Amino acid sequence: MASHARFGPTNRNRVMFGPPGYSYVYLVYGMYHCLNVVTEAPGFAAALLLRSVEPLEGEDLMRRAREERAVARVVRRQSAVDAAARVETARRRVAVLPRPRLASGPGLVCDAFSIGPLESGVDLCDAAGSLHLEPAAPGDAPLEAAFGPRIGLGATPEPWLSKPWRVWAAGNRAVSVTRAPR
Repeated sequence: MASHARFGPTNRNRVMFGPPGYSYVYLVYGMYHCLNVVTEAPGFAAALLLRSVEPLEGEDLMRRAREERAVARVVRRQSAVDAAARVETARRRVAVLPRPRLASGPGLVCDAFSIGPLESGVDLCDAAGSLHLEPAAPGDAPLEAAFGPRIGLGATPEPWLSKPWRVWAAGNRAVSVTRAPR
C-alpha cells in the first residue's frame, strides 16, 4: 500500500516491474524528481528511494547543478520584476550550504546530479553509463545501518506505515531527516 506499484503496472511505474538495478525516476509535488533503484526480480515491483547522498567528490559540480535547478524554479514561479532578487537569494542559499547538505533530500539528490525523467529506466549496474552505482572503495569501513519507518507516507494504513523500511547510515550528517529507530 505504500508503493507506486500497488495498483499494478502503469506507464509511470513500469520500470519497477522489470529487472533489479535499474533507475525509477518520478516527479513529486510537480517540481522535484526522485531517484529509486529497482531491487527485486522481474514481475515483483520494488524499488529503493535514494533520500540522500554524501558528497565525496565533485562538490563544485553538485553545487552548480543545485544552483541551476534552484534558479530555474524561481524563474518559473516569479514575474520578471520579482525574479532577480529571488534568483540571487537562491544562489546565495546554495553557495553557503555545508557539503553534507548538498544532496540531503530525495529531490536534492536529483538536483545535485541533474537527474530527471530521461534517467528513468537506466541500467545503474552498467559502469560505462553516465548514471551508475559504484561499489565502496577497497578498505572503506562498513557503515552502521539504522532502521525506521518511511517518511512521507501520508494516509498509508498500517501495517505499512510503521514498517522499518527506511535505512540510513547511522550518524551520517548527509542523512535527510533523521528519525530514531522504532
